[in-house]
Amino acid sequence: MTETWIRLNSNAVINPAELVWRVSRSGGPGGQHANTSDTRVEVILDLRRCTSLSAWHRSQLTARLGPVVRAVSADSRSQARNREVALERLVSKLRAGLRVDPPRRATKPSRGARENRLRSKQQRADIKRGRARPRPDDEV
Repeated sequence: MTETWIRLNSNAVINPAELVWRVSRSGGPGGQHANTSDTRVEVILDLRRCTSLSAWHRSQLTARLGPVVRAVSADSRSQARNREVALERLVSKLRAGLRVDPPRRATKPSRGARENRLRSKQQRADIKRGRARPRPDDEV
């Protein structure tokens, strides 16, 4: 059985053979013979041993997510569905870890923005000045 490789972005793929799957019993209430099927699924990717990713991708993911990335699903009563959900969660974590945000460019506030800020500061100062106790030399 040949599994297809998992594509993270245009130049990063993961060999599914490098994923470690663990199944266990889901928690929750129940009586006798309840929750005896292993439906909770955990999928683990050890970035230190991952050979399908380049060194740059591994360093990016390790810096952002740590050396071991894991995803867990116990949402469904079906182990097969929990496997799908756990894999989707792992892939979304890895894609988020590889996302490169464009660099920010420093900008200056516009003239209108500066004027609006100063006008609102002046209005606020006038409001506060109006709350002050009248001085004895002020005429009423």
